[in-house]
Amino acid sequence: MEPRSRGAAPGGVSVSAVLPAGGSGERLGGATPKQFCAVQGRPLVSYAVRAMERISWISDIIVVVSPENIETMKTIIEKYGHKRVTVVEGGITRHRSIFNGLKVFAENEFSSHLLQKPEVVIIHDAVRPFVEEDIVSKVVMAAKEHGAAGAIRPLVSTVIASAADGCLDHSLERARYRASEMPQAFLFDIIYEAYQQCTDYDLDYGTECLHLALKYCKTNAKLVEGTPDLWKVTYKRDLYAAESIIKDNLSQQVCVITSVKETLAQVGFLLPESLKSQIKVEAISISPSKNDSCLQSIISGQCYNFVCVNDKRWAIQETQELVDMLEKSNIPLLYPVVLILVHLDIPENNSFSIGMEDLTMIKKFARETKKKNILVYGLLIQYKQVVEPQLQTGKDRDGHKLHLNITDTWSEK
Repeated sequence: MEPRSRGAAPGGVSVSAVLPAGGSGERLGGATPKQFCAVQGRPLVSYAVRAMERISWISDIIVVVSPENIETMKTIIEKYGHKRVTVVEGGITRHRSIFNGLKVFAENEFSSHLLQKPEVVIIHDAVRPFVEEDIVSKVVMAAKEHGAAGAIRPLVSTVIASAADGCLDHSLERARYRASEMPQAFLFDIIYEAYQQCTDYDLDYGTECLHLALKYCKTNAKLVEGTPDLWKVTYKRDLYAAESIIKDNLSQQVCVITSVKETLAQVGFLLPESLKSQIKVEAISISPSKNDSCLQSIISGQCYNFVCVNDKRWAIQETQELVDMLEKSNIPLLYPVVLILVHLDIPENNSFSIGMEDLTMIKKFARETKKKNILVYGLLIQYKQVVEPQLQTGKDRDGHKLHLNITDTWSEK
């Protein structure tokens, strides 16, 4: 099987990922396993898959689920347009599920064909939705050098051991210990060999992959300091926390795009001024060109909200350029991007210059972009200038008061 052509991985190695998602969710409390619980209307596992999927140099993503949830997972993949994903039947424990996921690269037992064996394999929990490319890259690079690597975080609480009678036996010095997190990465041959040598006890009661590499392959994993958002959704309160983080990430910044035309630039000034007390605002007066470095920088900073102000009858071409830039950045793969088109209608005779044909075309455009996880909304504003020299607010540079009357709004449901 020929390897897929992807972006260059750190160190030039081939990389794939295994996501165990076979848990029952007992600690969450509820009939639905936590990996399939909805967060902002989307299953938690989908966020974890997207996080891996948006990293172009990960060739294959293996999601391991319990037998009864295979069809559910396949439906999620189809509904949310996930690519490069293979669903594998899991075992009765975490280690057995991970082993099954690794076997698709070495045996035909769980797949109709062998996938290209990677040099490095990432293992990441399907219930850890927040993982950035930077930490994934770091553990992959460390695994290439040391054979195994994993993200860690400082302990929040002191760990103690109890005696048989339930009394304190001893406590650990917190400064010396770390919490093992995900993602972890391994040279494939090392972790696969470790699983092949595992005892039934290891497979049934063990939880730490790094320990298996040490125990059976004498591989001392490199520990990589992780970010605070690598935590695992375990309890119901964690679902609420995850939803809050997603909402916060999506609403931190808005980019207002206008042309250098005087009237639009004035609106482009007034809008950020009214918003900046509530949200970080980036205001730029340009045409959304693929070559604009300022806009490219804002998109690279993971801005998910854009307001485009125009007075053209046809603004689809410029908007399409912005959509193309967003797609290329892979930002819409993880979270939805909101794009608000503000059309200033400036009629010569106070009648609308935009007709139903225009609105129909824009709505059709919105339906297409929605498939790409880019949500387009429209705002039609009738604009006229009235000479009122005595008023001191809302004037353009010629002393004319800006009258903005909202006449229509629409969105693609």
